[in-house]
Amino acid sequence: MTTTHSRTAGPAGSSEPTAPAAPAARKTTYREAMREAMREAMRADERVFLMGEDVGRYGGCFGVSLGLLEEFGPERVRDAPLSESAFVGTGIGAALAGLRPIVEIMTVNFSLLALDQILNNAATLLHMSGGQLPVPLVIRMTTGAGRQLAAQHSHSLENWYAHIPGLRVLAPATLTDARCVLAPALADPDPVLIFEHGSLYNVSGDLPADPGPVDLDHAAVRRPGTDVSLITYGGSLPKALAAADDLAADGIGAEVVDLRTLRPLDDATVGGSVARTHRAVVVDEGWRTGSLAAEISARLTEQHFYDLDAPVERVCSAEVPMPYARRLEQAALPQADAITAAARRTLGEVGEEPG
Repeated sequence: MTTTHSRTAGPAGSSEPTAPAAPAARKTTYREAMREAMREAMRADERVFLMGEDVGRYGGCFGVSLGLLEEFGPERVRDAPLSESAFVGTGIGAALAGLRPIVEIMTVNFSLLALDQILNNAATLLHMSGGQLPVPLVIRMTTGAGRQLAAQHSHSLENWYAHIPGLRVLAPATLTDARCVLAPALADPDPVLIFEHGSLYNVSGDLPADPGPVDLDHAAVRRPGTDVSLITYGGSLPKALAAADDLAADGIGAEVVDLRTLRPLDDATVGGSVARTHRAVVVDEGWRTGSLAAEISARLTEQHFYDLDAPVERVCSAEVPMPYARRLEQAALPQADAITAAARRTLGEVGEEPG
């Protein structure tokens, strides 16, 4: 038998084979990236299951789990009754028993009905047991405003949860992070809360064919700059990047830092950025009083006082229940023009003071 060997022709005059082209990036959405992450986790580990209100029949409130029931069946994609305390508690019990539950809460305001379970059980058991009772639970929930869901469904309460020791709090803002944060979250012995901003679900773009692991311990510099640091996360990242574009048109280099993980905060990356730019604007969709922006401002003052050439600016939501009317809602939220104005104030330019 004669065996023939084929090889891809290399450049002209070369007998070396040409390396295969790297897989191309593909178009997807934030929603589809989250779904793909869950599908991959469930295929790889039979201990992983999804539970929440309408996650099976309807694919969840925002369609993130659409199609998973058909693939994995009702034992692993479980529709739960309308009791957040009950099904979050069930998830904690399943995690203690060795499973890897993913619990979906429709919107962050509903998580308050399970706050006792999250704060007093999930966040404490590993530490109260001297490390004997890990709780590898992932809780996903939609956060943020901008979709005219009015005062009861437009909260940004992730900073409340970032206050609690024993939790890891994530706010993926990019397609790659949406695709890749779930795997390390499921591997964490502590409970992990993933806050998905509702305005991002329909965002589309190119996802690398092999996006690789995401480093949950470090923030990401999404755009380098030398004049001012714009520090943000989640649904405010696109606004900060838009503000950086506006500033660049006037020759101002804004560095955009995506926190990505809200607990624990990556002081080193945030501080390193401010040490380079000497100015900081913190953008946080939460209310200004008691906000995550206030915590970051305090840390910068404590750790980088002599690096700062101007006071830290904060751009937050107006201190009102979120309006339903679209124009009022948009006026209440941080916007790119407000971020731009705050950055200009740090540079000594005249601008309107924050409210």
